[in-house]
Amino acid sequence: MLRRTFLAGAATAVGAAVRDVAAQPSGRVKGFDHVALPMQNVDAMLAFYRKVGFDVREGAQVCSIYVGDQMINFHRPALWQGGTFTLRAPAARPPCGDLCFVWEGTAASLKEMLDRTGAAIVEGPVARQGGRRASASSVYIRDPDGNLLEFMIYA
Repeated sequence: MLRRTFLAGAATAVGAAVRDVAAQPSGRVKGFDHVALPMQNVDAMLAFYRKVGFDVREGAQVCSIYVGDQMINFHRPALWQGGTFTLRAPAARPPCGDLCFVWEGTAASLKEMLDRTGAAIVEGPVARQGGRRASASSVYIRDPDGNLLEFMIYA
């Protein structure tokens, strides 16, 4: 009899847990799709991001920089300076970005890429804790509009 009571209690507990899980919302944020920033120096910015190695797509109002499965949309000045465009942070003006990229190469290959862009290192390499919840080494630079870019190398 004691065994039957225990099994019945266990079945009730499992059933309650299944109901609790089923009652939870099914959706959640999975990750970033894109970020959007205003851009001032269009030609210099697009040339810079090409030198870094990004796939750059130019549009009449927005230029997209692809980073793996994500992208950065840079709004051209005519768009963000126009009084009718409201799908942006109202106070956003260049430079307002602080972006961190994961570098999948060595510190030496990162330095070679940065040398090709002509960007001066603002700080680094320095130890940082990254979004992957692991230690990394970071190097900071600025793009032609003055946005801060961090390149993180995980060990």
